[in-house]
Amino acid sequence: MTVYFNGQYKPKEEVRLSPDDRGFLFGDGVYEVICAYNGRQFKAVEHFERLMRSMVELRIQPPDMDALSRVPENLLRENGLESGWAVIYIQVTRGAAPRSHPFPDIETPVTVYAYAAPFVTPEKELEQGARVVTTPDNRWLRCDIKSVNLLPNVLAAQAAREKEAKDVLFIRDGAVTEGSYTSFGAVFAGKVVTHPESHYILPGITRSSVLELCSQLSIPVERYPVQAARLKDADECMLWGTTTQVMPVVQVDDMTIGNGKPGPITRKLQTALLN
Repeated sequence: MTVYFNGQYKPKEEVRLSPDDRGFLFGDGVYEVICAYNGRQFKAVEHFERLMRSMVELRIQPPDMDALSRVPENLLRENGLESGWAVIYIQVTRGAAPRSHPFPDIETPVTVYAYAAPFVTPEKELEQGARVVTTPDNRWLRCDIKSVNLLPNVLAAQAAREKEAKDVLFIRDGAVTEGSYTSFGAVFAGKVVTHPESHYILPGITRSSVLELCSQLSIPVERYPVQAARLKDADECMLWGTTTQVMPVVQVDDMTIGNGKPGPITRKLQTALLN
């Protein structure tokens, strides 16, 4: 695999990361994941804008963004991924410096790493629907920053795996915020309901695309926190994300959603997102 590391394309096994890198020591970094199909990147501009926003929020000095924006296309080509599905991962940390909590000198160069890899879409769950489980949202209060600090998400995702579920739904103050790596939406009486943008959720790129599609398809949208206790009354539920696309949710914990099958609004949004 050819990867990108600090301005160079090289075999992955040749990458050497300093043990003083602040991403390694503190989780002091940000990342993005872009999906591509037949070499065509989905919403790349929006992903790079969010990457830039995350760096600004964490006061990380951005690298040359024009140069970085060309990396995904180069990685797809270098790794023979210009046909079929692929994902591109991009990470920027505050760089390597002697371990100390405050920021290092402004001259410290950031560490930039990126790779592209084949991706297999979760066809079974996309067609039949997925099961999710609920868990308390114990993450920090800046979930709107796509930081590499993901330990609560890791623990939640592992708990979901151990319960043979696709993902979790985080519950904060009795309401659903999002999944461990997905956004969440529910359907009540023909309306798509999702958590309003705030520090409690990541401004998902796929989420934004789905809400735009709702407008185009004349599907009403309301933005408010869905109480977990109300999920039993939902007609449909769904996860949205780069690697999940529009995924039907047919079961939450031991509770069946709707008739236990993907609903018509979910199906309509699935089709529209891929066209």
